[in-house]
Amino acid sequence: MFTSRTVRSLDPVKKLVTDDTGASFEYARLLLATGARPRRLPFDVEGIIYYRTLDDYLALQKLKGGEVVVIGGGFIGSEIAAALALNETKVTMVFPDDGMCARIFPPGISRFVTSYYESKGVVVLAREGVAALKKEEGKFVARLRSGRELRADGVVAGIGVEPDRSLAHSAGLKTDDGIEVDEFLRTSDTNVFSAGDAASFFNAALGKRMRVEHEDNATTMGECAGRNMAGDAVAYHHMPFFYSDLFDLGYEAVGELDVRHEVVEQWKEENREGVIYYLAYGRVRGVLLWNTWGQVDAARDLIAQKGPFTAGSVRGKLPAKN
Repeated sequence: MFTSRTVRSLDPVKKLVTDDTGASFEYARLLLATGARPRRLPFDVEGIIYYRTLDDYLALQKLKGGEVVVIGGGFIGSEIAAALALNETKVTMVFPDDGMCARIFPPGISRFVTSYYESKGVVVLAREGVAALKKEEGKFVARLRSGRELRADGVVAGIGVEPDRSLAHSAGLKTDDGIEVDEFLRTSDTNVFSAGDAASFFNAALGKRMRVEHEDNATTMGECAGRNMAGDAVAYHHMPFFYSDLFDLGYEAVGELDVRHEVVEQWKEENREGVIYYLAYGRVRGVLLWNTWGQVDAARDLIAQKGPFTAGSVRGKLPAKN
């Protein structure tokens, strides 16, 4: 095992990788688990936290009890804002959408979550963006598009990630939104495999290529790739899920959550406990289990069904229950 080294080149013909010390290593089979890199803000300011490393976590710990600006209202931004607020930190969120997680939550849930955060003391500035950022007397100073100015002890940016496909691309492997793999997680070179955030795989139930940046996909895909590299032939047909906790709200989600699809809501208690279905082309494309547990496998089965489904026929397919 070699740590604190970076592979700089990959030669699939010679089956050789070379790292930043100049050392070269031969392989019979190779796994590319290069992950993803956070999108960066367009400001040359030291100390912005992108929350991808242990150092980012330690830096965030030091901000407890202070004032923090969180840029981004999606998956990462919402989780970090809640965690900071629960640790007696004054949080201001800044993002361009109408409400939190507005691209995956139906408008009603998005509005509810936004109001819920405000009730917990989080200042939410929706439909807003950062026009300039600098450091002044040890503080971050953010000037917003509206002209408003925020001063804070720290800035956390959760504005998405991009797959790290540079090594694969430079080696001539096929890439698109990520490193393309077949159902056995082989790249366009059959001796090179890929798994995790960087891997673009075909999901049969959804009929499309996808990447998933979450724990379930990383662990399940990694195990499958390891078995296949050892000589098995196990197809990766897993439908990954992701989850989050937002204060005392929680959810699990399966498939393709996109508010541009037809959204069918099924509530046991509105905005508190229910199931939301995302329909397109007569199929269930995704399921949001809102404070509803133990239904992930049933949601996977529903997405795999050919249907056809309508708003009327899908409602009640999964029970809204704890």
